[in-house]
Amino acid sequence: MDYEVGVIGAGFAGLIAATQLLGAGRSSLAVFERAAELGGVWRDNVYPGCACDVRSHLYALASDPNPDWPSSYARQADILAYLKRVADRRQVAPRIQFGVDIVEARFLEDAGCWRLADAGGGVRHVRVLILATGPLNRPSFPAIPGLERFGGSFVHSSAWDASLDLTGKRVAVIGTGASGVQVAPNIAGRVARLTVFQRSAPWVMPRSDRRTTRLERWLFRRFPASQALVRGAIYWGLEGVGSAFFGNTWLARVLRRVALRKLRREVRDPQVRAKLTPDYAIGCKRLTVSDDFLPTFNRDNVELVNDPIGEITRDGVRTRSGADYPLDHIVFATGFVVADPDDFLRVVGRGGRVLPEQWAEEGAQAYRGVTIAGYPNLALLLGPNSALSYSSVIHVVESQVRYVLKYLTALDASGPGAALDVKPNVQAAFNADVQAKLEGTVWASGCRSWYLDRAGRNAGILPELGWRYRRRMSSFDAEAYEVTRCAARADAGGL
Repeated sequence: MDYEVGVIGAGFAGLIAATQLLGAGRSSLAVFERAAELGGVWRDNVYPGCACDVRSHLYALASDPNPDWPSSYARQADILAYLKRVADRRQVAPRIQFGVDIVEARFLEDAGCWRLADAGGGVRHVRVLILATGPLNRPSFPAIPGLERFGGSFVHSSAWDASLDLTGKRVAVIGTGASGVQVAPNIAGRVARLTVFQRSAPWVMPRSDRRTTRLERWLFRRFPASQALVRGAIYWGLEGVGSAFFGNTWLARVLRRVALRKLRREVRDPQVRAKLTPDYAIGCKRLTVSDDFLPTFNRDNVELVNDPIGEITRDGVRTRSGADYPLDHIVFATGFVVADPDDFLRVVGRGGRVLPEQWAEEGAQAYRGVTIAGYPNLALLLGPNSALSYSSVIHVVESQVRYVLKYLTALDASGPGAALDVKPNVQAAFNADVQAKLEGTVWASGCRSWYLDRAGRNAGILPELGWRYRRRMSSFDAEAYEVTRCAARADAGGL
């Protein structure tokens, strides 16, 4: 056995897992990262204006607060630097194996461990595997015909080319979700013409971003409890916002009024305002926060188009109504594949079952968003139905890793050669309950979002408020699992 625990992915989730594992004394650990640097989405996403949409003090490990965030909402570079500091401080960095692209994880039933095969032909074995690849690592491209004949250039926001010069160019941004809302205002001032293609208008809330003062940073460094109080206030404030999506109709009306008032104040043209007015319940898609997106449409060189795209031609975009928009460059701000198993790591469990194929047929499911029936000694961070739409997912990941530590303790107590697998009937009952809880929430109100898979099933959203999930995950329910024994124990030299 090479390691007791292997973690795939060195983004936020992988670092949280590694820090907590090391803190619990589990030193037989390796983190496998396909890139040459840690950071996950905060390494890969370098598009203009890339920043977090959750306030900085909440977007950090609870064990490693950062008193020196430069602003209310951290930028990409600030977050990446923070992650590197945490990895160094917590001695995680030496355990990361960079340039290791794991392409298959296969459970060996006779050995009770996972065989990890990488793209270079290397093989490693771990007793327990933690998938920390995150939900935002598979870019989504819309199926628009004609892209191959486009004479200009194009890029997905998650694969931005830093050498790209858009000065004086005719540019399209396709998509008005989180990344589109950030890209558009940050390139509008240097392009000749910006055309924003919108499928559905986003609900835009005030960001109220500002630089933190020297006094605040000094106070947080000198008195850490003060920053903990700020973090707690942000957290519980967002939990209140979340209640609007779970049936608090009064608060939902307040949020709607705030967003519509902001739209009226920031967009001058009534026709453009009408295009930017959402036609679905607030919260059904992820809320966006921005102070500069809506005013961008007051610029003479910016146009908003909500006529659906029909095709991409050699010279630009043609809409279904037949209107042509000549372009030099296209930015696809179209998000990620989250609810469907497209390009998901090939994970092979008991009896040869293959997780992406199983999910493609049945829909993505897990128990508590972490463990999956038929795949023993495996934990998935931010798995199905564990995403938050209104707050920091770091809080969710921390809850999940604490649960995984209890899972590991139960596995140890089961004896040598044991494997711990969630019972299929327990997982089925849990997921039936998840779908029942989601009925009546804002996510079941009819809009199309990345929380839904192609069949229309919600495989993304946590069906309860974050604080309830943390309380649920604070205890380990051993009766939900069955212990299996491997046919033969494999020693360090036998694999």
